[in-house]
Amino acid sequence: MSAPEVSVEDLAAARAAGPVPLVDVRQPEEYEAVHVPGATLMPMADVVARIGEVPTAGPVYVICHTGARSQRAADFLRTRGIEAYTVAGGTKAWADAGYDTSQGPLPG
Repeated sequence: MSAPEVSVEDLAAARAAGPVPLVDVRQPEEYEAVHVPGATLMPMADVVARIGEVPTAGPVYVICHTGARSQRAADFLRTRGIEAYTVAGGTKAWADAGYDTSQGPLPG
């Protein structure tokens, strides 16, 4: 079951309407360098063990650097009944589009 992709513009519109769960599946050092504000760090290797932390009501957006890891993670979440979407182009596309970014180890 392949998770659908959403554009960074779609993600920005969803976030403008209210808080939405955003899971960043990159490594901690990648996240610390740059991330979408409010994204929850859940490295790809931890997704299975931490699935209980992923909301099950409503859409969940999954992001990585360019989209490959987030597609795999979103596909896995979909097999568990979670309405997961991968963000096409990832954090790179988000930053390239001029949307706000944060740095550091905590969601900000």
